[in-house]
Amino acid sequence: MAGIFGFYAFGEERMNWDSSKFIYYGLSALQGRGQESTSLAIYSYDTHSLKWASGDGLVDEVFGKMKQEDVKGFLGIGQVSAEKGDYAIRVEEPIQLALVGDGKPELHENRQRSFQIFAEMLSKKMYELKDPLEAAKKLIGEVKGGYSFIALTKDERMICGRDVHGIKPLEVGAIGFDIGAVASESSALDVIGAEHSGYIKPGEAVNFDPLSIERGRINHETAYCSFEYVYLARLDSYLNSISVSKVREMIGRRLAEENPVKADVVIGVPNTAIPFSMSYSENSEIPVRLGFTRTGRHVRSAIKPSQFDRIVGVQLKLNPIRTSVDGKEIILIDDSVVRGNTLRNTVYNLKRKGAKKVHVRIGSPPLISRCPFGTEVPPEDELIGRALSNDEIAEIIGADSFAYLSIDGLCKSIGLPRSSLCLGCFTGKYPSLHNN
Repeated sequence: MAGIFGFYAFGEERMNWDSSKFIYYGLSALQGRGQESTSLAIYSYDTHSLKWASGDGLVDEVFGKMKQEDVKGFLGIGQVSAEKGDYAIRVEEPIQLALVGDGKPELHENRQRSFQIFAEMLSKKMYELKDPLEAAKKLIGEVKGGYSFIALTKDERMICGRDVHGIKPLEVGAIGFDIGAVASESSALDVIGAEHSGYIKPGEAVNFDPLSIERGRINHETAYCSFEYVYLARLDSYLNSISVSKVREMIGRRLAEENPVKADVVIGVPNTAIPFSMSYSENSEIPVRLGFTRTGRHVRSAIKPSQFDRIVGVQLKLNPIRTSVDGKEIILIDDSVVRGNTLRNTVYNLKRKGAKKVHVRIGSPPLISRCPFGTEVPPEDELIGRALSNDEIAEIIGADSFAYLSIDGLCKSIGLPRSSLCLGCFTGKYPSLHNN
């Protein structure tokens, strides 16, 4: 998984802008989509060429090591990734370009190599067709998979687009008439002061040049990633004109309707499940409490690369508050469950701090299939929801009861029919693999 951001300055005064500062703040807003590596590519107005900078680590760590004079330019793109060594792609011939991408085109088993091939194909098509927009649109029509991308060329163009199903998001914004920006989530546009103006549609390509913006699209049925709304996206983002906050509020309400249970308090696992817990509490009329406090910086444990890192991440961010749980029957709400190890650790810590009972409720259906589009879901034989019943999972994690949100409940919470969503990690059927 990755978060991508593009910055484009128009007009005669465009060389007065420093894209690297905007990229820094934009990528910082997308840090939850990838915490292992950071990279950017800019168009330098000093050398009239593309420059690359990258490193493993968080945005502030990588940018802190960069010399500002080496990454100054009025055009730029950047990426954060959940994989170490996953950097912006470099292509030299026949047209020099840089490319960042979220998701995975179906061109190679390795995500980075898949985008390298995609970037090389884009460069070649642009050279052959002499039309960047037509080249990008044609490539999108040919390459299956779930992906979004932003490319920057030596001749001062920024080209971006999404796969024909729109599985991976890509939002658009502007600062007056001077700046255009694109990002994986609208929150990244908010933090740079851009006005969120919409999103790049499924199968659509957009070409930015110094004087204009051109758009072209291949019409196709949509299949927006449902897991974006459950877990991946920030709470303050809009994806495809849908509020993530509103979806998570509806998930909590439907979770209370589908899986009621008597208890003293409702507690959400920080941070994603807190909106679920608040609306579950409102619907069930059971008080909600802040159940955990965090030590250290914010860590998204679910996308850490190893089991040790995930356990440590949970331990750091999920220290129970004794007064919220001691002597109480608790409804513990989480966004999803993968292997069950971190959830078992959480339930154990709640009972160690005095909880009498812990009823676990999950704000998504069971994960049963690995995602072929770049989301970090483990192999099927590691997914606890694939083969075990709710009662069996409750016994393994030490909970007194356990229940998931239904697929129908998730679709209704998002506000779209099943036919407009990718539910593959919950059903095993993926749109571009033609098995649905």
